[in-house]
Amino acid sequence: RKALNHELSKLFNEMWDRDVNRLMPGKDYTIDLQGKAGAAQQGDSAVQDSAARHLFHNVNEERLKNIKTFATFISLLDNYETSTSVAEVVTPEEIAENNCFLDAILATEVMKLAHEYLLKKKLAKPNLADFKDQLYDIWFQLYARKEGDRPDSCGFEHVFVGETRRGKQILGLHNWVQFYLQEKHNHIDYKGYVARKNKTRPDKDDQVLSIQFSWKGSVKPIGSTFIGVSPEFEFALYTVIFLLSEERVTRETVKIEEYELQMVVCRHGHHIGTAYPVLLSTSSE
Repeated sequence: RKALNHELSKLFNEMWDRDVNRLMPGKDYTIDLQGKAGAAQQGDSAVQDSAARHLFHNVNEERLKNIKTFATFISLLDNYETSTSVAEVVTPEEIAENNCFLDAILATEVMKLAHEYLLKKKLAKPNLADFKDQLYDIWFQLYARKEGDRPDSCGFEHVFVGETRRGKQILGLHNWVQFYLQEKHNHIDYKGYVARKNKTRPDKDDQVLSIQFSWKGSVKPIGSTFIGVSPEFEFALYTVIFLLSEERVTRETVKIEEYELQMVVCRHGHHIGTAYPVLLSTSSE
């Protein structure tokens, strides 16, 4: 395990503290953890289901509609063809929606902290319009997941929306809002939580979870995700880690609140391939 990155931990905790749009467990939403997930392989079609009910018992949708970063984020979720190898078509309306979302998050304290930090490191352009172009390129520029394919993917689609490969594999989908909305429409079936080695079960107010679920006919044996956080918080974390490194896969160990996490960011050329948190431990143990 890599040593704790204190500098990033300090930055990410400041972001956490200033994430005013975050939804609060028990107040703005309730989760229902149920049973512990069984063993599964990527691509299994049938696995033991340890959760008869939804993971999200309820979510305050008024807040999602009335907070600009959530509202603009949600409008992007239906813009993608989830199957890889099917070329994405980006319409002028979708480009406008991407820009509205970036404008909304760039107005938040969380993204301002990220921008200031990246400026100090000479990794971002000082002008906000230029920084926005940089974010657009990292997250929304299309690329082919496999050599020779048509441009079928982008960082945003992979991380926040999720993709499928040949109907057998779930790629990405590390965002709680997308999970909640897909579950509400009965597209996702939550199968149970994945416990960490030294903790018997997560708590209902944990804001980082490892879970197992099926979506569009495939099982994701283990997927980890922040719960309740704003889109700008995740965007800021992943962007900072992406820009700090040239490696194909970057892993940074950070402590955010009581959570010790390994933040994993994979690059696809100049773009984000995937990004997600891995829960190492929580200090309440």
